[in-house]
Amino acid sequence: MSRDDLRRLHFVNALFARLTGDDLYLARQIQEAIAFSLAELEEQTRAHPEFAARYDAAFTAAAARLLESFFAGQPGHGFFHWDALSTLSSATPLFARAELMAGLKRLAPYRESTLLVTNLRSALLPPEQRETARRRREYEDALAYVQDLAAARTRPGAALRLLFL
Repeated sequence: MSRDDLRRLHFVNALFARLTGDDLYLARQIQEAIAFSLAELEEQTRAHPEFAARYDAAFTAAAARLLESFFAGQPGHGFFHWDALSTLSSATPLFARAELMAGLKRLAPYRESTLLVTNLRSALLPPEQRETARRRREYEDALAYVQDLAAARTRPGAALRLLFL
């Protein structure tokens, strides 16, 4: 098993912990199912190693869709997915607040819910650009902002899982 496969296995196991119960065999099956859906891109990545970032992004997106469909079948459990790269301005504080508030309002009626945040790192620390201290600070501030907003806008007694991918 390659280092990237092992990283993805732990990623899937953590993401689907409620389903797998830390069973790595089941997590491996989920990982292989996601990889099978991306077989063509995986083949291209073998031929062109520079496509690795594109494959990782596609893998993360496929896992997010699978997680969303899993929680859609769970009665009494709310789910909201916020992609920080959905628009060019999504990761800016003003638009992030508006989009996250809309999601938190959708989750408010549920006793248990999951808020999935994807691509925040890619939006604020683009891989093709150099990671500067200012960009790193903006990313850390954005993480704290999302956590604080979710904590402040979740009703007492509700269980909110906040996942960052």
